[in-house]
Amino acid sequence: MINRRFFIKTSALAGLGLLTFPQLSFQNKNVDISYDELIGKGQPKLFGKDFKLRKAAYDAFLKLSAEALKSDIRIQVVSSYRSFDHQKRIWERKYKRYIANGLNPQDSINKIIEYSTIPGTSRHHWGTDLDLIDANVKQPSHVLNPNHFDENGCYSKFKSWMDQHANTFGFHLVYTDIKERKGFKYEPWHYSYKPLSKPYIEAYQKLNLKDIIISEELMGCTHFSQEFITNYLNENILDINPELL
Repeated sequence: MINRRFFIKTSALAGLGLLTFPQLSFQNKNVDISYDELIGKGQPKLFGKDFKLRKAAYDAFLKLSAEALKSDIRIQVVSSYRSFDHQKRIWERKYKRYIANGLNPQDSINKIIEYSTIPGTSRHHWGTDLDLIDANVKQPSHVLNPNHFDENGCYSKFKSWMDQHANTFGFHLVYTDIKERKGFKYEPWHYSYKPLSKPYIEAYQKLNLKDIIISEELMGCTHFSQEFITNYLNENILDINPELL
């Protein structure tokens, strides 16, 4: 667990305006967000049967899905809310696999963060984000592959429909295919419910990122240099669709 001292601790990231706010919640546009919820260790009230979202995102998703059905698109959720521990299991599984395949620790970390987040930094911790596909088409073996969403892919109709309608329901693509964007690779399946996630990303920027990803003693964390952490913040967390910032 993160050491939650009862004072505000500055860190090497203080120059970036990232401070630790132990045991406090963040008031942002009438949204009360706890520190634990920001890093995936809270107990948010979630809705959904085969997926989990916060109430407003859940209600908006049902409307989005109902509208998509009119175009013979049956939206299926591949991933929604993920806790810190869930993300940690993903991280450790990939880290062990890459090390076993002969990559050194730093290269293993860089490989992981092409698509997967460091535990405590995932947008899926917030109950606002979804990975989506169309269940009305024949499913490929690896559904979350960007090629499936291009004009010749099995999810091309889904992607075209989402491009036209998703924003109307509050959902925005997170990791776009803009060439200048850095950080996580293009994810045409990852959508975020902006009315909720925007206050979350604003609150998240007030955290001490170094404390989150170092004190948990994650696999490979000894290779998280200050430069790596700064780049991860600016590129993986903040270099996203500007509509969500």
